[in-house]
Amino acid sequence: MNSLIKISSILLLSSIVLSAQAKELDKMPSPEGGINSIAENVKYPESAKEAGVEGKVFVKAMIDETGKVVETEIVKSVNKDCDKAAVDAIKKTKWLPAEKDGKTVSAEVTIPIKFKLDCKDKGSKT
Repeated sequence: MNSLIKISSILLLSSIVLSAQAKELDKMPSPEGGINSIAENVKYPESAKEAGVEGKVFVKAMIDETGKVVETEIVKSVNKDCDKAAVDAIKKTKWLPAEKDGKTVSAEVTIPIKFKLDCKDKGSKT
């Protein structure tokens, strides 16, 4: 059944919401390897697949001056399993830190992660 379910983890880096602090930065934090590096770490929870759960989780993350995720918070939840999968993916991702005046600094970002099942699988859930 896993092969029938297509995981669509869409990360809209262009829609990352940044804190007021970030507006003053010269360079925003970004995932090493781009959007795909986060998407590769997202694991659609089996419980969510079986229940047909879909939606977008928004995770606020503090990226420190070394590029490490030091704090996370769920801003918008889908369910506890999808929330955990989103946080885990963000924590597993290596980040390039923000910069201000040529120095690396910590910054906060909010990352949307979309969980979507393949259309043919939705139809078979009746």
